[in-house]
Amino acid sequence: MPQSLIFIKNKAFRFFYKNLLQPLFFQFDPELVHDRVVFLGEFLGRFTLTRNITSSLFNYSNKKLEQDILGIKFKNPIGLGAGFDKNAQLTNILPSVGFGFAEVGSITGELCEGNPKPRLWRLKKSKSLLVWYGLINEGCEVLSKKLKSKKFKIPIGTNIAKTNSPNTVYTDEGIADYIKAFKKFAEIGAYFTINVSCPNAYGGLPFTDAKRLDKLLTQIDKITTKKPIFLKLSPDLSKAEIDKIIKMCDLHRVHGFVLTNLTKNKTNKTIHEPMPSAEGGMSGKVVEDLANNLISDIYKKTQGQYVIIGLGGVFCAEDAYKKIKLGASLVELITGMIYEGPQVISEINMGLVKLLGRDGYSNIYQAIGVENRIN
Repeated sequence: MPQSLIFIKNKAFRFFYKNLLQPLFFQFDPELVHDRVVFLGEFLGRFTLTRNITSSLFNYSNKKLEQDILGIKFKNPIGLGAGFDKNAQLTNILPSVGFGFAEVGSITGELCEGNPKPRLWRLKKSKSLLVWYGLINEGCEVLSKKLKSKKFKIPIGTNIAKTNSPNTVYTDEGIADYIKAFKKFAEIGAYFTINVSCPNAYGGLPFTDAKRLDKLLTQIDKITTKKPIFLKLSPDLSKAEIDKIIKMCDLHRVHGFVLTNLTKNKTNKTIHEPMPSAEGGMSGKVVEDLANNLISDIYKKTQGQYVIIGLGGVFCAEDAYKKIKLGASLVELITGMIYEGPQVISEINMGLVKLLGRDGYSNIYQAIGVENRIN
């Protein structure tokens, strides 16, 4: 399809979404809207015809965006972050929407019913969401059976977290819970993300402590899997905590970081409205600068030793490109799609090609970390 036609198509979908669908969606409870969108996406993914129609409307490809990272082929660097497709219902339709990869979950050792409702709020003025889901998912046994025989058209990351329960608060019980889910998904999906940074789980973030993290990673090292392993970190960690985590990862089978999870800092200057709840963590533009700072900090310290997936506040191509130039090889989003519409994935990928051309790059990998490289 000619680029000019794709551009016009995206403009039309943006107008339709911003002026009709988004105002309608935003009249209803955000969790209800999310559930209905997931139901629709699952339905569209069941049939070849609906997948092809969706692809003709939203998909975009360009060889300049293709990368081979840790032995995994990515058609483009834009992925869906964990937390949207909690129970892996959308893996059939996500390639048609234009994503280059996606993470499902978080998936826990046991079924998680999540925190009491309400547990999701829009912060419209701040272009963010306040999230207090509490890791709701069907659990590793149900989800591993569901995905065991599936063939994915794009790389699927399995995001593993600790069950949100008083039963997993103590270190040994928490590790056992991670390991249960990890083993169930050892051969499912393209890579692991170990989520040690969910701000909405019972007991806080015990495995951001270097000693506890060492114990967890030691047990994970014993599990046979060819899948690369990423660690998802909080934007609220101090530099000293980050330094200790990096040193610990140097001793274990960790290939990269997802930067970052939600922020719980309610004094953030990018918040432009009262908080609807004292609970939860924030996504979107509220976390963007925090995520970018951490991407920059870790890339400067490691100089490509670890693959970085950037997440937080990506609403357009310039947002994604900034993360890439700071050191991210791949970029995820959720909130940007909710505020901008499903065509934003195509818009971002088209925009990245244009930005690469402007800067004289023939492939996206050439731009990774350019602002923080030590020559």
